[in-house]
Amino acid sequence: MKTKAKKMNRRQFLKQLSTAAAGTACFPSIVPAAVLGKTEATAPSNRIVMAGIGFGMMGIPNMRSFLGKDEVQWVAVCDVDKNNLTRARDIVNKKYGNTNCAVYHDFRELCLRKDIDAISIALPDHWHAIPVIASTRTGYDIYGEKPLSHDLLEGRAMCNAVKRYSRIWQTGSWQRSVANFHRASELVRNGRIGKILRVEVGLPSGHTDFGRTAGQEAIEPPPPNLDYDFWIGPAPYAPYCPARVHKNWRWILDLGGGQLMDWVGHHVDIAHWGLDFDTTGPVEIEGYGEFPRLGIWNSPTRYYLHAKYADGTPMIIAGGHREIRSGTKWIGEFGWIWVDRGGLEAHPPYILNEYIRPEETRLYKSRDHHQNFLDCVKSRKLTITPIEVAHRSASVGHLGVIAMELGRKIRFNPETETIINDPEASRMLGRAYRSPWQLSL
Repeated sequence: MKTKAKKMNRRQFLKQLSTAAAGTACFPSIVPAAVLGKTEATAPSNRIVMAGIGFGMMGIPNMRSFLGKDEVQWVAVCDVDKNNLTRARDIVNKKYGNTNCAVYHDFRELCLRKDIDAISIALPDHWHAIPVIASTRTGYDIYGEKPLSHDLLEGRAMCNAVKRYSRIWQTGSWQRSVANFHRASELVRNGRIGKILRVEVGLPSGHTDFGRTAGQEAIEPPPPNLDYDFWIGPAPYAPYCPARVHKNWRWILDLGGGQLMDWVGHHVDIAHWGLDFDTTGPVEIEGYGEFPRLGIWNSPTRYYLHAKYADGTPMIIAGGHREIRSGTKWIGEFGWIWVDRGGLEAHPPYILNEYIRPEETRLYKSRDHHQNFLDCVKSRKLTITPIEVAHRSASVGHLGVIAMELGRKIRFNPETETIINDPEASRMLGRAYRSPWQLSL
């Protein structure tokens, strides 16, 4: 299933696996079918060879899902935390009943391998762009977690790399592969509530504490299992403390973007789907956020944003405001439709029973997000959440953070992706990297 640019296809891989990078396990040159864990229905030439980078949170469940697919052969894991690395390796080895899973500390060593088809990446936001671009350059197709990027310029660079190297990309915005979100968006797209007058997107607020206890903001030496300097990577250096790393990094603006950025790739993504705004963005955005004054967690805990699109459609994006219900709500001339995880409502209620005629707009249908990625790796067709879609949903959050930090309205050209007449805000579209890291194609 390789493209012409790949030097080794899966059939060749089964005959002779390349030696892994220095310091990692070597593979036998002949791999029996039983070792590969394949079914009779899955021909070796159709198998998708996979690896993963990052196993602190979503990396493990994503990998487990892929491991459950007959066409996948998982061969390697990579993480700068030895505990995460060991856990991921053991899951793979248990699946196949062997000890063949290769381990990597440095993603750059993993990216030397030419026998891998696709990679799953689940890293902190500040570590999305560099490994993604390196993976596209090697020739990997990518399943990547949301939000796409840590800033807007990174997102555009990632889009350019995926396009330049003709890679398949799937974003972890899995709500598009769930029936109620698909149904709601399709009803809106086909005008069942008429012209859209307003969209409301309710997101979480606050800072979820992932195991932090008293005193964990105190500076101390990093644990021996974690390469902390590598973990900080391109972000500004800050001394180690337990409250800064693993899961809680998302509450620190140098590393993540708070609840806003954690969720724009879900509910704003669905709002865009229903509006047919997958390749555009707002022309204006303004609002306010409550930023903590104490501690190292500095992302907004409560926020309210008002965005406007080129056709005049207004969108409210809020966290911590009871009047904005969690999920996505489109309000139109003839009623409204609301959708969230496990919920779908409309007013009038009969709207939900409306029939979508064959000649009307039918949205991309998937009911298994990981399988959709694998199918597209084989077919070379776009996934249900390709990278441009992910970039556009993330851009709303990036612009919102800028507007909140500066305390003023941001005017934006979604065609050129530039901020209009505001040099200070324009500089915030990207960020400098800590040496020696750099962003390049």
